[in-house]
Amino acid sequence: MTALPFPLAEAPDDFARERGRLLFAGPVDFVKGVVAMNGLPPADRIEVCFAGRSNVGKSSLINALTGRKSLARASNTPGRTQEINYFALGDQRYLVDLPGYGYAEAPVAVVAKWQELLRQYLSGRATLRRAFVLIDTRHGVKAVDEEILSLLDKSAVTFQVVMTKADKVSQTEREKVLAQVRGALSKHPAAYPEMVLTSSEKGDGIETLRAIIAGLE
Repeated sequence: MTALPFPLAEAPDDFARERGRLLFAGPVDFVKGVVAMNGLPPADRIEVCFAGRSNVGKSSLINALTGRKSLARASNTPGRTQEINYFALGDQRYLVDLPGYGYAEAPVAVVAKWQELLRQYLSGRATLRRAFVLIDTRHGVKAVDEEILSLLDKSAVTFQVVMTKADKVSQTEREKVLAQVRGALSKHPAAYPEMVLTSSEKGDGIETLRAIIAGLE
């Protein structure tokens, strides 16, 4: 049988699972919200960032990863997060929450400012090891997602797709969406060759994602 491109990441082994658990079981603190590059904290540790269009479940995923219910504030108003939010995982990692994109009702000038800040951050942060791009399992990759994927290609930042809300669709529908996502990713040279399937509500994929983040060097 031919292996599928961009397979789902397997569950971590015991060592990797424990390393991930320990990383996220330690202190997790909000550091600052950044609106310009000169406000970034010192580049003194590895960092990973999370990107996704509005209402993809980014805040819920970050809260599930860290085991803190309100660390990343979920909002019923899409596009509310207008800054790059930094969280410290002890003194080992920065977890970076990027502004949600694809919110058509935001003022044009605000959207342009977000986009420019994202471009500068993605191309200019040497300690950024991986971007996790969140894709809603109910919808797959949309045109607005293609924009951020292309930006990551141009910035030469390795990105890994994290499928969110996997519990909200049937197995059959999930397979259809995964096939669509795989086709989209095949056009992007910066795409990491594995996806992670998650449900923040059910806890699916959380241990896997923790282990991936803890294993980055």
